[in-house]
Amino acid sequence: MTDEPAAIIVGAGVAGLTAALALARHGLASRIYERAPELHEVGAGLQLSPNATRLLDRLGVLEELRASAVEPQAVVLKKAATLAPLTHVPLGAAAQARWGAPYLVVHRADLQAALLNRARQQPLIEIVTGALAEKADFHAGRPRLQILRDGESEEVHTPLLIAADGVWSHLRRLARTAVRSRFTGYVAWRATVPVEEALAAGDGAIQPDRVTAFMHPKFHLVAYPISGGKAINLVAIVPGEVPLNAWAQDADDAPLKKTLASANPALARLAASRHASWTVWPIHQVDPADAWTKPEGLALIGDAAHAVPPFAAQGAGMAIEDATVLVNLVAKHRDAPSVALAAYEAQRKPRVSRVARRGAFNRFTWHASGPVALVRDAVLKTRSQEALMADFDWLYGFDAEAAPES
Repeated sequence: MTDEPAAIIVGAGVAGLTAALALARHGLASRIYERAPELHEVGAGLQLSPNATRLLDRLGVLEELRASAVEPQAVVLKKAATLAPLTHVPLGAAAQARWGAPYLVVHRADLQAALLNRARQQPLIEIVTGALAEKADFHAGRPRLQILRDGESEEVHTPLLIAADGVWSHLRRLARTAVRSRFTGYVAWRATVPVEEALAAGDGAIQPDRVTAFMHPKFHLVAYPISGGKAINLVAIVPGEVPLNAWAQDADDAPLKKTLASANPALARLAASRHASWTVWPIHQVDPADAWTKPEGLALIGDAAHAVPPFAAQGAGMAIEDATVLVNLVAKHRDAPSVALAAYEAQRKPRVSRVARRGAFNRFTWHASGPVALVRDAVLKTRSQEALMADFDWLYGFDAEAAPES
């Protein structure tokens, strides 16, 4: 790529790669700077609801992703203490029929690989690894980056800077004064276990064709299949702290196992599975109410703009929606980029704020105790599957490319 690209993207994660693919779909070139010397994704599983998969399909990513993804047949809510099911939301063919796209669960690395493979097929996308955006400002009305690579510094100017550098974004300070993410007081323990081992250890607590969520006042645990059904992804959200702001850390998992054991022996056995190597994440959030853009040519997307806790399972989904909406508006207003940026922020903020509120509601109800838990259980047991699915129409049925411009 010899000419100046239409956009510089910092970060080659889900948000950044989606933005690059969306730009290429409109015939716009981009260059991605990624600080890691090699592209590989940390983490375990993630859930991709129809609002995200419909967009991945249009970018040509979904077909490859399906080879490693699993399409669960339902989301099942259970009481962690007794393992008694409270309700379930049908997925599979029912989700496809109702929301027009599949609900998938995948390993994060598989999504990263599918996005990356597609990006590498695009001549309009250039990916530069081992490149740190160490400084950034605005010069002559445009973003200016200082890129450090192989010990040498390079100054880069661009008409549009897309900050996709995650929850601990270094570029967020260009748009707002409150730049630091906030620790929520919760941590996420994650592990993957071979499916046969997980089913044996869980003794019927989980099933290999669905997402199972166990609710308890002290925690909630989510289990679902990934890697083509070969493994079960486990995510336990508990109050606590970790010593560093690192994305993933090995830690003593004894407190986690003790917490799960206090609920049900089957969950303790699942946590102690021979191949369960637990890592811990501090769950941080970034206030979506603060600025996401600067008219000089900056847009924050994904966690850089609005990291929300994972209680609605929409982190990847919101990043994919952000990238798609931003690029569509940039392509529409090619001669007025500040108009595109203002429209992007105005359109996305209400959506992300609503998702954040839904996540907060989930956290409250899933960790409820006493009378609140009794009311929750009674309501869930009496609600029809139609009513439960209707609760997600606003979320899963949403088409980011059909949403009206604010």
